[in-house]
Amino acid sequence: MFYRENGQFKTSYHADQQIFPIEQDRWAILLIALFAVVVVPMVASDYMFRAILIPFVIMALAAVGVNILVGYCGQISLGSGAFMAVGAYGAYNFFMRLPGLPLVAALILGGMCATAFGILFGLPSLRVKGLYLAVATLAAQFFADWMFLRISWFTLDSSSGSVSVNSLQAFGIPIESAESKYLFCLAILIPLVLMSKNLVRGAIGREWMAIRDMDVAAAVIGIRPMYAKLSAFAVSSFIVGVAGALWAFVYLGAWEPAAFSVDFSFKLLFMVIIGGMGSIAGGFLGAAFIVVLPIALTRFLPWFSDLFGFEVSTAASSHAELMVFGGLIVWFLIVEPHGLAKLWATGKQKLRLWPFPH
Repeated sequence: MFYRENGQFKTSYHADQQIFPIEQDRWAILLIALFAVVVVPMVASDYMFRAILIPFVIMALAAVGVNILVGYCGQISLGSGAFMAVGAYGAYNFFMRLPGLPLVAALILGGMCATAFGILFGLPSLRVKGLYLAVATLAAQFFADWMFLRISWFTLDSSSGSVSVNSLQAFGIPIESAESKYLFCLAILIPLVLMSKNLVRGAIGREWMAIRDMDVAAAVIGIRPMYAKLSAFAVSSFIVGVAGALWAFVYLGAWEPAAFSVDFSFKLLFMVIIGGMGSIAGGFLGAAFIVVLPIALTRFLPWFSDLFGFEVSTAASSHAELMVFGGLIVWFLIVEPHGLAKLWATGKQKLRLWPFPH
């Protein structure tokens, strides 16, 4: 009974519409936010910021965006990397062609470019679904790769498609150190995640879930499939586009179209599947799994080989990391096909009854 919601009564509509209606959830989220904003910058090293924390924050934001489309609306997408690329190059063009434009405004405008691109390639969802829709969104990936590589206007006449930004600042504060980059990404992540949480709990979120569960029945009860599907593509593409702009501006600094290849799209889809589809927390859990596990394997495998006294080459170690990583993904999906978010929900259910066994 440690995690108990009995006795927490709501006496107003305002209280009943809270994002986190259970008091324990509110305290837990507050403590996690304080830990991320206050404690982490005090104890984390420069390596941890650059190798783990900044990629985790940006990938978690992108995974939340993909989860809205795939998990909540049920529209399979393999074009997330293209949406990130459009967001990155869109923000870059606004940032470079409009001198004095604030960085946050450039990120938002890049997200809006990704929104338009996502709606355009979301139109096939009105006629096809499942694997056919996945192929249609995969076409967006190939089109974006071709567009940013061959049309030099998008890259300010760079022949290779490679571009770079420097001397970033937001509200007069320079964003140069690893700590400032982490805090800036966190400042973008928190409002977008809260917005996503509100959307999926509201009327539009219920329309997305109705389309996901049975689109014909949803249309019969008055839900417009075109509006629901395209709005899911729009919101998802905006969040993924902002994440792509952050990935390019803050994490990479210099990038080319290959930085947002189809591998990126698959990686984001794996994050959603492993973290748990139809769960905002699943985006964070999946991003942590995908970002942290390869680094942990990089540290663990050399130690393991030294422990048993045999030498492993760098190439063999790299191949072993991929094999172990893929094996862990397969094993995990067999053990818990609903993702890490389901494990978290099961844990909360156990805490509701603790110390009783059932």
